[in-house]
Amino acid sequence: MTTKADAARLSVLSNTILVAIKLAAGLLSGSVAIVSEAAHSAIDLMAAAMAYFSVRVAEAPADHEHPYGHGKIENLSGAIEATLIFGAAAYIVYEAVHKLLHPEPVRSLVLGISVMMLSATVNILVSRWLFHIARETDSVALEADAQHLSVDVYTSFGVMIGLGLIQLTGAHRLDPIIGLFVALVITKVAYDLVKRAGAPLIDTGLPEQELDRLSGILCGDPRIVAYHKLRTRKAGAERHIDVHLLVDSDLSVAEGHRVAEETEDRIRAAFERAHVITHVEPVTEEEIGETGVVCRRQSEES
Repeated sequence: MTTKADAARLSVLSNTILVAIKLAAGLLSGSVAIVSEAAHSAIDLMAAAMAYFSVRVAEAPADHEHPYGHGKIENLSGAIEATLIFGAAAYIVYEAVHKLLHPEPVRSLVLGISVMMLSATVNILVSRWLFHIARETDSVALEADAQHLSVDVYTSFGVMIGLGLIQLTGAHRLDPIIGLFVALVITKVAYDLVKRAGAPLIDTGLPEQELDRLSGILCGDPRIVAYHKLRTRKAGAERHIDVHLLVDSDLSVAEGHRVAEETEDRIRAAFERAHVITHVEPVTEEEIGETGVVCRRQSEES
């Protein structure tokens, strides 16, 4: 079975090769578009290296200093990756503007087109595999890495088409214009990644779809009259859920404990790597308050 670390290791290897090939082609051809793609792949390489590091750390069990585990390292990794991408975009814009003001002919166009085709093919294969493993393991770091490589596919095709047009028309100013397009695309990727990776760092709750599923589990037990004080958050692939369960006041302590244990087990079965804490209380209108969720009327038979 492929682990998150294995997938991240493959990404590091493929990006290392692509950076070397693109940089060599860019220097030989003098194309800012190819050099921008080399910078793009270099960022992908750093992202892949951080993903590899973060998924290994995130898998470490909770300890005395990190009682909630190490899952958020994946989100932190993603946020750092986004910062690096913004930096790469700024560098590409600088080089492109310089080439627009001081245009130079692009050499070895056939070499550049061939390298872009190779890059797109490799990244299609690797990104699809990373997306597959990211979905299986719910890994933010691997998903971010896969998104980077997917964008690299589109930008590589864009550069390849641009180089082909330069060869046909001789319009060398197309080269820095393509570089600016690449910068715009990867800036959008960085922005999306900041939102995706940064939200859990401030303990954002689980998405509505997962909260609805959680509510169905809680209200699916006829012994639970209502629940309140639900708090959720996500750290990497781990979910943290705590909730107060309101039950009939005549329920025994032993039965109340059984309700809590069985509810926690059902939640863990529905949400992989969920850490669940429940607290059982006798139901009253005051306890339900304005924020409580009523599952059934107290007068209903259980």
